[in-house]
Amino acid sequence: MASTAILWLRSDLRLHDHPALTAAVAGHDRVVPLFVVDDRLLGGGRFPSGPRAAFLRGSLADLDAGLRERGAALVVRHGRPEDVVPALAAQTGAAEVLWTSDVSPFARGRDRAVTVALEAAGVGASPHPGTYCADVSVPRTKAGRPMTVFTPFRRAQQELPRRAVLDAPAALRLPDGLDAGALPGGPALGDELPDPFCVPGETAGRAAMAAWLDGPVDRYAARHDDLTGGSSGLSPHLRFGCISARELEQRATERGGEGPDAFVRQLAWRDFYAHVLLLHPGNARLEFQPRYRGLEWDEDPGLLEAWTTGRTGYPLVDAGMRQLAATGWMHNRARMVVGSFLTKDLHLDWRAGEAWFARMLLDGEPAQNNGNWQWIASTGVDPAPYFRRIFNPVLQQTKFDPDGEYVRRWVPELRDVPAARLAEPWAMTGEEQAACGCVIGRDYPAPVVDHAIERRVTMERFRAVAPSA
Repeated sequence: MASTAILWLRSDLRLHDHPALTAAVAGHDRVVPLFVVDDRLLGGGRFPSGPRAAFLRGSLADLDAGLRERGAALVVRHGRPEDVVPALAAQTGAAEVLWTSDVSPFARGRDRAVTVALEAAGVGASPHPGTYCADVSVPRTKAGRPMTVFTPFRRAQQELPRRAVLDAPAALRLPDGLDAGALPGGPALGDELPDPFCVPGETAGRAAMAAWLDGPVDRYAARHDDLTGGSSGLSPHLRFGCISARELEQRATERGGEGPDAFVRQLAWRDFYAHVLLLHPGNARLEFQPRYRGLEWDEDPGLLEAWTTGRTGYPLVDAGMRQLAATGWMHNRARMVVGSFLTKDLHLDWRAGEAWFARMLLDGEPAQNNGNWQWIASTGVDPAPYFRRIFNPVLQQTKFDPDGEYVRRWVPELRDVPAARLAEPWAMTGEEQAACGCVIGRDYPAPVVDHAIERRVTMERFRAVAPSA
């Protein structure tokens, strides 16, 4: 007798290297690729995001096209997964529901609810790997505890077994007469962002991956901090599973060399933060280090608005925030600088930054976003002395944007400021300001704070809660 399985798709919107899909095709005659439109994620939830919803819609459309080329289609239903998935299983006579596991508290709670409902209906529930390079639940310290420092985690992660990279199926078959439903509607991608960073979907993601691995990755070790280049730009595609982290790791490893090795190490950071959130779900809302839960944070809506809109008076900070608002993406070096500025110069809670990034980033993903924000706030795992993560935005600019190309691109008010003055435009004389057409306080804001003063304030606040740190 012919059997049917449901492939419940979430952040794994691809056909290549998809373990759950491969298992469904191998074990069943018919496969129902299902996406559940859950309003908690698209329009509400903890961190709603218009840009990411648009990227999701584009990725679903591309996936549907790929499925139709193989004789199937993306089946779309609306509602709570714990209601929708068992109902579709009953409608189609599905014996099994397969999906790709995830690590966030929300995802794990959702998956438990669906598993309970399926078991009650006598339907098999089968989570599979596919989001990370290796099984992030496995690494432990010698004492058997979850790992909280990256370097030993990386050593352990390198020793973990790797699954084979899988081909996309040649053909798929839906149950006869099944209505696929309509893809989610809404604004086009361009309506959500003035200058979207990349095209959504597996087709674009695989093309970008191939281009990256065809040469630019070789320069990654030397150029990864270059604000005008050096990054792979693949993070949005990884976030939605349009490309496979495992396939990316294997192909970079096979290429070999200093650049690919450095890039694979960055993929391991992604695994690391997933390991941390999986085994420390409280990190989603609290500082990992209890001693820093008593840190004093200011509440200043005006300073927060200056930061979110790129009007702080510090050119590199403002360039990064404007790039984010326009494209839905920001270079990692700029992310560190703007994160340090929010928490160490403005003394605003890292959770405010995490929320803003989650709202704006196309690659906004709970484990990475939380891990990176706690890293720069000095409250998370992999601790370093907090004073090492107080970044001077002027020095960062002179080091990583020495010609001013990045700042001039995103802060056009400063386009004609001489290079020698670009990192500190407020230091220009009145004559210099008039000559370059940028009067500080009129055409471009004066600094909202003095970095040297705020650095001392940060030191005092950290010492107050952890004198020996």
